[in-house]
Amino acid sequence: MADEINNLMANNKGKTVLLRLRNNKTITGVLEDFDIHMNLTLENAEDITDENKIKIGKTLLRGDNILAISLPDEES
Repeated sequence: MADEINNLMANNKGKTVLLRLRNNKTITGVLEDFDIHMNLTLENAEDITDENKIKIGKTLLRGDNILAISLPDEES
């Protein structure tokens, strides 16, 4: 299972992901890197929780604060 998740995340590097955090925030950004603890580095991150988007820029999200990760659809 861990290998499948690792491959899935690796295949989506450089693509935009959507994250739901424990503090009810929703963040989007380009997945730059990740580790075995699911700590993520995002480029051009934005907080899209409210109607007005807040630009965050490059950010590191600690894995235990992430509830869900939405990856882009695979292209055929």
